[in-house]
Amino acid sequence: MDKSMKFKISRRNFLKMAGVATTGIMLSNIPNKSVAHAKAAVTGSCSYGGRDIPLLYEADVCVLGGGPSGVAAAVSAGKKGAEALLVEKGITLGGLQTMGNVIPCMTTWAPNSDTSFVTDLKKHLEKYGIDYDDHNEKSEVGIWTNPEALSYIYDEMCLEANVEVLYNTTFVDVLKKGHSITHLIVQTIDGLKAIKAKTFIDCSGDAILARTAGVPSEHGFEKTGKNQPMSFRFEMGGIDLDKVYQYVTVELGDDFCPTKPPHYEFAEARHRTRQYVLEKFMVDGIASGELTEEDAEYMQAFAIVGKPGTISMNCPELPLQYSASDPLSYSRGVMAGRQMIHRISQYFIKHMPGFEKAYLAKEASMLGARESWRIKGKYYLVEDDYHNQSRFKDAVARTAWFIDAHGEKVSEKLPKGAYYEIPYRSLVANEISNLIMAGRCISASFILQASMRIQLTCMSIGEAAGVAAAWGIQNNIAANDIKWEEIPASHRSYVSK
Repeated sequence: MDKSMKFKISRRNFLKMAGVATTGIMLSNIPNKSVAHAKAAVTGSCSYGGRDIPLLYEADVCVLGGGPSGVAAAVSAGKKGAEALLVEKGITLGGLQTMGNVIPCMTTWAPNSDTSFVTDLKKHLEKYGIDYDDHNEKSEVGIWTNPEALSYIYDEMCLEANVEVLYNTTFVDVLKKGHSITHLIVQTIDGLKAIKAKTFIDCSGDAILARTAGVPSEHGFEKTGKNQPMSFRFEMGGIDLDKVYQYVTVELGDDFCPTKPPHYEFAEARHRTRQYVLEKFMVDGIASGELTEEDAEYMQAFAIVGKPGTISMNCPELPLQYSASDPLSYSRGVMAGRQMIHRISQYFIKHMPGFEKAYLAKEASMLGARESWRIKGKYYLVEDDYHNQSRFKDAVARTAWFIDAHGEKVSEKLPKGAYYEIPYRSLVANEISNLIMAGRCISASFILQASMRIQLTCMSIGEAAGVAAAWGIQNNIAANDIKWEEIPASHRSYVSK
C-alpha cells in the first residue's frame, strides 16, 4: 500500500469514535454544531446569608432538573421564544433515563398521547439510526433507546432551542419577594452563585425547589408513609441475546414479551397475580444460597437498542426499608443495592443460557426512585381520576399506564382506547405565583402518581410547563394564574378532546 494512503489515527481518537459508535448513533449523521452562546455576561449580586452572592445568569425561565420533564420544559420554553436556562446537577441530561439507566420508555397505552416534544425526540432517534419502534401494539415499550444516544440527542435539542444548560450545578436555596421567587442560589464549580428568572419550573423529581419555597408537599403512601421501592439498575454486556430468547421464550414458553431481539425483555415478580415462567429460575437461586429473598423479589431485563449484546437490568429492587426521601436511608440503600447487583449478575453468568460470557458493564449513577415527594397543588389527582377516565378543560397530557405502585398496588389496565387526563392545575400551587412543577412531583396521590410517573407522560407534562411559562411571561400572567384552556389551541402542546 502507498504510504500516503495509510489512515493514521491516535488511540484517543479511535476510542472516541468507538465510543460513539457503540451508542448506535450513525457517525455520518452527526452535524458539527457549535455550542457557543451569544448571551453577554451578567453583572450584579444579591444578598444571601450575610454574603453578596454573584449573579451568574438571568433568564426568562429557569428549569431545575435535566430529566425527561426538565429537558422538555426548557426546550418547549425556548421554542416559544423564552430565554431558558436548564440547571442540572450532573453532566448529562436525561436524569434517570441516562444516569439511572431507566430505559426503555414505557408506552402510555393512551391513543394519540404523543405531544410535539415526544414526536421530535422520536425524529432525532430515527435520524441517528436508533431503532426505537418495535412495531407491536402489544408491547409495553414506547421508545427503545440507550443512555448515550439520549445524552447526545438531549444536548442537541437544547442547542436547537437556544437553551443554556448549566451542568454540575446543585440547588441550594431560593430567595423570595412576597409570593414570588426572585433567585435560585446554586453551588457551582466556582462556588455559590445566584440565578434570576421571571418564572421557575421544578423538574427535580423531589420537588426540592417547591418545598424550599414553601409549597405544601407529601411523600410516601398515605397509609404507611413509605415510598415506592427504589431500584439500583445496571448493565450487563457480552450477552448472546438470541440464545436468551431461545431459552426463555422458545424452550420455557414465556409469553411475557411479544417481541423478538433486538427489542426484547424478560421478567419475573414473585408476589404479583401473574405467574412468571422465570420465577423458578430465581427461586432456585434462593435455594442454592446464591440469592437472597430480596434479590429474587423482582427482576426485569431489557435489551439496549444500539448496544448489541447489552442488557439493562431493572433490578435489584431495594427492600422498602430504604427510603427515597431519607438521606441516610438512601445512602445505605446504595451500599445494599451494590451487594445485590453483585449476587444477581454472578448468578446470571453462572446459570442463564446466553450469559456465559457476560460481565457487569455499568452501574447506574443514581438510584431509580419511582416516587419521593409530591406537591399539593390547585388540583390533587386521585385514584378515582384513573378509574373514571377524568377529563379536564385545562388538560396538558393524557395517559393510560396502569397503577404501578411497587410494594402496594398494581391495577388492571384501562380498556383499550381509554385514558385519563392531567390538568394544568396539578402543576401549580397557590403559595408561589411564578413556579410550575413538572414530572413525577406534581400534585397527585401516591396511588395515582404510580400511573402518571412514566417518562413519556412526564415529557408531555414538562412540555406543557415550558409552554405555559413562556406564555405567561409574554402575556404578563402569573404562572399559577394561567388558564391553560384560554391559551390559543395552536399554541398549546395538548388540547383536550
